[in-house]
Amino acid sequence: MHCCIHRGSKQIGGSCVEIESNGQRLLLDLGLPLDASVENPEKFLPDIKGLDGSDYNLLSILISHPHLDHFGLLNCVSPKIPVGMGPAARRILAAARPFMPGNWPDLAAGWDYQSGRKFNIGPFKVTPYLVDHSAYDAYALWIESEGRSVFYSGDLRSHGRKSKLVERLIQNPPSPVNALILEGTSLGRLNVDQIFPTEEDIEEELVRAFSSAKGLALVHASSQNIDRMVSIMRASIRTGRRLVIDLYTAAILEATGNAKIPQSNWENVALLIPQSQRVQIKKNGWFGLLNHHSLNRIYIEDLYKQKEKSALIFRPLFCRDLERGDCLEGAVYIYSQWEGYWEQDSYNDLKAWLEHNNIPKISIHTSGHASPTDLKEMVKAINPQKVVPIHTFFPERYASLFPGVEIHADDEWWEV
Repeated sequence: MHCCIHRGSKQIGGSCVEIESNGQRLLLDLGLPLDASVENPEKFLPDIKGLDGSDYNLLSILISHPHLDHFGLLNCVSPKIPVGMGPAARRILAAARPFMPGNWPDLAAGWDYQSGRKFNIGPFKVTPYLVDHSAYDAYALWIESEGRSVFYSGDLRSHGRKSKLVERLIQNPPSPVNALILEGTSLGRLNVDQIFPTEEDIEEELVRAFSSAKGLALVHASSQNIDRMVSIMRASIRTGRRLVIDLYTAAILEATGNAKIPQSNWENVALLIPQSQRVQIKKNGWFGLLNHHSLNRIYIEDLYKQKEKSALIFRPLFCRDLERGDCLEGAVYIYSQWEGYWEQDSYNDLKAWLEHNNIPKISIHTSGHASPTDLKEMVKAINPQKVVPIHTFFPERYASLFPGVEIHADDEWWEV
């Protein structure tokens, strides 16, 4: 069995790994680089034979989780190639598709993962492991063939609301593992002994922010970060606020298929449709979707009356509506995403809008990636023959943390 990291050996985002056995091949992730434009994604495709569907030896593309930097190039490949992923992840991406600009992937049929349940693809045995990550329904993948095996971590952590999944993996790891392809996003962001705040810590920070806010709480978080949606919901309940969501967020939350996740029909959840989304609904005929989620629909006039008791899942498309509705007196803006996005030019208009309306910014966030301490614990439990860096800017730091490190460059084939 042979392996090649096409992208990710010295960068975060755009991950793609190819595994070969007896002439047949699997791809693990096919991500769009973080700094790439979604308008011309095809120019970022790795040089892999058969992405056009012409080579039946390319058996499948297995996606670890529904983040663009791991699946974002699927729209550039043939729909003949089966795509494997978690069933909830598949539903979430399908629910998001109508709302997304550009050529959002329409996923090919394939395997729906069940954690711990092995399935066969040609000469490969694949066992998915459900893990804790900021993306819902995220998996690590154990690939076996020819008496050898690779464990691909995908992206994972152990400080989210699903930390027990990683604890379970550590207590009952796959074995034997010849090569552990391990993400190292946190290397360079944290010192060896530092840890990230837990999602429970984030909830407590949100409670403090909501309690001190004199007006509307604008929480800028990804609707697909389901752990964060739960934290915001719990903080809202604890501070007597109602969670306000748009139609996109309502569709994503329903797509989880999890009745314990906040839903548009919950008593303390309200649906608010911004003007730009109303235009989309009319243009695309989404009236059935709107009616399905409209049990607790409110309008901007209602939000004005309830602003001190509301927490809005904010997106910039709300800006004009909030100004027209005079909903910004005493408002606070809570940025709850990776700070790297905030530094991008695409946020300049939002920064100007916040300044114009005298809205203070608070940052409340934690990473979707494991700390060095957690990575060390995982490597110790799995006990692989070698550890291969991926999804990191600092592969050279692995050797100080883990035994048996092998660094391989992008597009370099190596024996498992």
